[in-house]
Amino acid sequence: MTKSLISASAPALATALLLAAGRGERMRPLTDHTPKPLLPVRGQPLMQWAMQGLQRGGVEHLVINTAWLGEQIPQHFGDVFEAAGQAPMHLRYSQEGADFGGALETAGGIVRALPLLTDVFWVAAGDVFAPDFVFAPEAYEAFKASLHLAHIWLVPNPEHNLGGDFALSADGLALKLPKLATATSAESPVVAAAAPAQDSQCYTFSTIALYKRAFFEAAWCPIPAGNPEGVKAPLAAMLRAAMDNGVVSASLYTGAWTDVGTPERLARLNAT
Repeated sequence: MTKSLISASAPALATALLLAAGRGERMRPLTDHTPKPLLPVRGQPLMQWAMQGLQRGGVEHLVINTAWLGEQIPQHFGDVFEAAGQAPMHLRYSQEGADFGGALETAGGIVRALPLLTDVFWVAAGDVFAPDFVFAPEAYEAFKASLHLAHIWLVPNPEHNLGGDFALSADGLALKLPKLATATSAESPVVAAAAPAQDSQCYTFSTIALYKRAFFEAAWCPIPAGNPEGVKAPLAAMLRAAMDNGVVSASLYTGAWTDVGTPERLARLNAT
């Protein structure tokens, strides 16, 4: 399937992509009839918190990828998102479910949306609650001027991910966590995360990041721009390879942050 995402009369390219395509298996039965990003958190859809943050940060054009029950998201938000005191934010949709029958995973989804995005763009997740995160134009411009291909925000490890995802060096680089295999028997090795270097600490990837188009081109990503065949691909392996080459920087975010991955976490947010 080779559907085109962009036409000759296409509107302005977007400076941000919001990921909203996942099935939300662990949230069932809540997600059997509602896509997870539309589940209510404190009186509004979960994904709207990220949309508001991006809008406050000056994003005027946003792409949202969809898959599971994906038609509900454009039905809810339409083509323009408006909030008092903010410039209207124009919305476009990368409809992975309609085009390919399901979500393309993170890297596959980003590459699919690439023709709709500027050379530098934000990525956030529609199922993560981080209401106070600042999508700062200054951070965007600093990253744009840097030699890095990605800049990710890390958070202190939550109880469901105590081992962390990546390390943060003293000089602001993201580092992959080395692995040590310690066999309890010849048939059943146990793999544990090794301790990070002395000048780094381990944290969890918040899913919030800035990327350059070059990160999703041939040197780093085997999927053609626009992902015309709908290749499914995760992002973590690409990030680790880039970290090996010192081209991923990182910052630590210590504000409110929840990966709303279970009904219990959703209930806790709505109880406070």
